[in-house]
Amino acid sequence: MPHVVLEYSQGVEDLCDMQALCEDLFQALATQETFDASAIKVRATPVEFFRIGTEPQSFVHATLMLMDGRDEPTRRALNACVLDVLAKSLPGVGSLTVQDVEMCRATYAKRVL
Repeated sequence: MPHVVLEYSQGVEDLCDMQALCEDLFQALATQETFDASAIKVRATPVEFFRIGTEPQSFVHATLMLMDGRDEPTRRALNACVLDVLAKSLPGVGSLTVQDVEMCRATYAKRVL
């Protein structure tokens, strides 16, 4: 864990290499002491239809899914880490947001080869 899911307004991929951004996020999280790098997953999906309340009409929203039990200062620092990577890679994007979501360890299911 964690999983990072990026949703981005269609067209952002013309401003930034999304695969490189996924790699940058992976590397930034891999340096955090709270994670085993083999458990980190990053993925990105364009959103075709959207409307936001600010200009320019572009956004990237990161959902940082974490196992439950991390304290608020740790979650805040991890969100800041993700936002920092986004801000450096996407200076012209209108809205950059990060939200952490706690996953229940007792019910999380996983299979890895």
